[in-house]
Amino acid sequence: MSSHAYPAPAKLNLFLHVIGRRADGYHLLQSVFRLINRSDTVHLELRDDDRIVREGDLPGVSEDDDLTVRAARLLQAYAPAGAGVSIRLDKNLPLGGGLGGGSSDAATVLLALNRLWQVDLSRKTLQELALRLGADVPVFVFGQTAFAEGVGEILHAVSAPPAWYVVLMPPVQVPTAAIFAVPELTRNTPPLKIAPFSAGMGRNDLQSVVVSRYPEVARHLEWLANFGEARMTGSGACVFASFGTEEAARGVLRQLPETMQGFVAQGLDRHPLYEYCD
Repeated sequence: MSSHAYPAPAKLNLFLHVIGRRADGYHLLQSVFRLINRSDTVHLELRDDDRIVREGDLPGVSEDDDLTVRAARLLQAYAPAGAGVSIRLDKNLPLGGGLGGGSSDAATVLLALNRLWQVDLSRKTLQELALRLGADVPVFVFGQTAFAEGVGEILHAVSAPPAWYVVLMPPVQVPTAAIFAVPELTRNTPPLKIAPFSAGMGRNDLQSVVVSRYPEVARHLEWLANFGEARMTGSGACVFASFGTEEAARGVLRQLPETMQGFVAQGLDRHPLYEYCD
């Protein structure tokens, strides 16, 4: 049967504040998520034998733990009898980089199979399913620049100015849970009211914790700060700076030392599969 290829775009946290902690240990956050046009690619081939199969390996991730497989299994409960799929992933986004690659891959599976299997769930229902996979998955189903609250699942569309980003990829993987667990993490940043995002708003409360433990993240931030305000996305390790034009961003990237890796990406106002649900 025919194979379909779908983008799973990365995200940047333009700021990330930790404003409290729930009784169950989950942290309360405020952030603005911005999608960018750097993506993994998810290949889906429909099956009629009720099986969900992962093609190929993802180093360090078992099939049962793979978010794309788990997303397909979740949605399968709403699909016609016999609906199955083979999933193959082309990884372009680093693991443990704070770009949301695994979460985005899962959201793309939900969005694409919602159409391919003719399930036709609403965006709200898909977001509720997505939250069962992880706190960052719903924003990719939401599919717009978003002001996020709660554990990341309360989402409101906001505007962000057109921007090009230089994103650097330090050669380390940062474990999110470990960073949120450190005692010195600031957990009482005053909450913000929802407002149109402006450049330089807020900070990343996790950044100082990560920098103190990962010298490579500190080195990449220090270099990028020569060209503009540099900050970390998510729990790291990737760092970014914003520029008004592609030319300016690529001019910075051309100066990147050989010991560093990075890319230029444009901010997206909407997910490429936004129209796949209502």
